[in-house]
Amino acid sequence: MLRIISLLFLIVCASATAIVPEKPERHVVVVIWDGMRPDFVTEQNTPTLWKLAREGVTFRNHHAVYTSATMVNGTAMTTGVYPGKNGIIANHVYRPDVDPHHAVDVELPPTVKKGDELSGGKYIAVPTIAELVQRAGARSLIAAAKTVGLLLDRHPQHDSATLVAGKALPGVALDPITEKLGPFPSAHLQQDSWTTKALVEVLWKDGLPAFSMLWLGEPDLTEHQTAPGALTALAAIKSADENLSAVLSALDERKARGTTNVFVVSDHGFSTIRRSNDLRKILNEAGFAATTEFNGEPKPGDIMLAGNGGSVLFYVIGHDETTTRRLVEFLQQSDFAGVIFTKQPMDGTFSLDQANIQNDHAPDVVMAFRWEPSKNQFGVPGMIDADWQRPAGKGTHATLSRFDMHNTLIAAGPDFKRGETDDLPSGNVDLAPTILQILGIKLSSKMDGRILSEAMTAAMPLAKPETKRIESAKHFPSGTWRQSLQVSTVGSSIYLDEGNGAFVANEPAANESQGNR
Repeated sequence: MLRIISLLFLIVCASATAIVPEKPERHVVVVIWDGMRPDFVTEQNTPTLWKLAREGVTFRNHHAVYTSATMVNGTAMTTGVYPGKNGIIANHVYRPDVDPHHAVDVELPPTVKKGDELSGGKYIAVPTIAELVQRAGARSLIAAAKTVGLLLDRHPQHDSATLVAGKALPGVALDPITEKLGPFPSAHLQQDSWTTKALVEVLWKDGLPAFSMLWLGEPDLTEHQTAPGALTALAAIKSADENLSAVLSALDERKARGTTNVFVVSDHGFSTIRRSNDLRKILNEAGFAATTEFNGEPKPGDIMLAGNGGSVLFYVIGHDETTTRRLVEFLQQSDFAGVIFTKQPMDGTFSLDQANIQNDHAPDVVMAFRWEPSKNQFGVPGMIDADWQRPAGKGTHATLSRFDMHNTLIAAGPDFKRGETDDLPSGNVDLAPTILQILGIKLSSKMDGRILSEAMTAAMPLAKPETKRIESAKHFPSGTWRQSLQVSTVGSSIYLDEGNGAFVANEPAANESQGNR
């Protein structure tokens, strides 16, 4: 009798196992609106995104990583680790092992190729989402209207592909695209539309992959030419919204919305230039040997400038300590410096580690320009000093302004709550661990970002968020330099909220003031 009962128990268990449904299929689509400020997400400006937000979660305290620039944040998004660890700390850097005479753009093919050669294939020091998806045996597609695409997946395998500003890896992936859409256009808005159609009409033709990323160049490209709030910038935002609509319509046609989580995110925010600063001229007039190009062999103490709009990287040849200290003290007494980071500890600075940008190729000094919350010519807040590349009145970013460091993230789909807002600190570095969790891909090493579980249907306990302000000062005979950095944390994940600084001259003595009347 006992034997019969045992047999019946096994049959029931087997039957129960047979009817348990498998884990549902999941797809992830990430759409990047380059440079999109969250305060421009409105029902009028972005009707499609506005509606999507009400179907999912709006992250109201979302952060870029510093430096708040495209290549840095694109790499942080797709690796889940801070810039100092993944290797991309700025758009424009000086790597004498790559080019001893010029600063280089980190995403251009010659730079990437040389970087891989020098590092044994580790130019991006850790795997990207696309690479991890492919290692798991699934397919991924990257379609970028801008050159940042090469940093997201430069070695696609297993029927995966990377589309980068009208070029493709592997090269044969481009043929059916140009056959249907023609060549990559020259106008910015058309480039975004072309890239969107290439993804949804051609690359998705054989089925939706596990992971897709669409990188739109707008509104960034237009805002650099104008400024946030300009009519053309608002039109660029509307264009990005129309491309998002095309993506969602394509998912609807494939009846895939129920299995697809859609992330709409920007790489950074945006500001308007209050004043443009020719640092090469300023430094040379102050007695430094500063340049943006070495014509011959550089000498110890020479300074290579790598401008990144709202931040500048200073490379002191030979790491000359005297020159570096004099440079920092000069910047601290200027009227344009905001926050200064140094490789070696110095009074009145923060370390590169505190900005998560320390690595073997890091500069000796990094300076974020000063910013203020005043409004531009279109009534949009966020004014900054910037480098020599664009004039006053135009748009740029890469400072520690709250308007550069806070960006857009909206997520909707079967794994996210509906119609909610999330006020916890979050950041671009959180995208990779969250996406890999959704796709069921386990990590072989810990990422710096966290899973955004508080916004998901399967929520997990989180550490209590904390915010602190750190300060540093340097006293001079003529006055005092002070800088501050506001930092938020959730567990071990770190988010830079904002930072600024200023030199304040000493008040004149009472008898001196009376004598000047």
